[in-house]
Amino acid sequence: MSALLLPLTGALLFAIGNQLSRLALRHVDSQTATLFQIGTGTVLYWLTAPLYLESWFWTSPALPLLAAIGLFRPLLSANLGMAGTRILGPTVASTLSATAPLLGVGLGIVLLGETLGWEVGVGTAGIVAGVVTLTWRGRASRAWPLWALLLPIGAAFLRSLAHALAKIGLDILPNPFFVALVAYTVSFPLALGNDLRVRRKRVPIPRAGLVWLIGTGLAYSIAVLVLNTALLTQDLVVVSPIVACSPLFTLLLGRFVFGEQALDRRVALAVALVVPSVVIIGLR
Repeated sequence: MSALLLPLTGALLFAIGNQLSRLALRHVDSQTATLFQIGTGTVLYWLTAPLYLESWFWTSPALPLLAAIGLFRPLLSANLGMAGTRILGPTVASTLSATAPLLGVGLGIVLLGETLGWEVGVGTAGIVAGVVTLTWRGRASRAWPLWALLLPIGAAFLRSLAHALAKIGLDILPNPFFVALVAYTVSFPLALGNDLRVRRKRVPIPRAGLVWLIGTGLAYSIAVLVLNTALLTQDLVVVSPIVACSPLFTLLLGRFVFGEQALDRRVALAVALVVPSVVIIGLR
């Protein structure tokens, strides 16, 4: 079960980032939050780069592949996710986003040639069911076009594709830090350019908002590093479903740390589905 510690830690860190981003969004818009998230991670990686980098990394055949990750993750995937939430509403968007572990397992099998044992299959199904249980809020009226369903699914696919490409890159250059550094370095100027293109007026950021923005960026960037480290040692079909448990951690943190809504039967059912599912995957 010690092999599950890294992906579970990654899921927890993503959940912390989710909670901090909610606090940040009380002070800034989502576009500013995304820019600061990517920018904080980029600065963090470059400040610590001398501890982890070697000159030959920049001539590795994995470099173009790692740079390609930064073209769509996290900027494009985050924008697709936000667009899906805006058009479909949080209920439908978050439920469709729960397909991420299924997509991750599929890419692991198709692109990486990994095998799907019964443990991973049953565990993935249980985790998806648990996440859907957490995010579903009853019937939602349909006032949106069918094509909008592709937005959250597309965001989930891009996240899973980034994990698969990172896994391939790690097989060539086994340095989780460099994988994250390259992706963030490519993504940040794209995010900055997009922000300058669409923003007509710069709104001052209050000090409290700045604190939460930096905290969000630190949590997400460390989570990505932990995730890459997990991919270095584990198959994608194992890591992807476990990292997808982050909505459960987000809700539990909201209740016990951030003082949000009380737990109900829906949460208890999700816990009853997710926890045994993670254990079953650990049996592999």
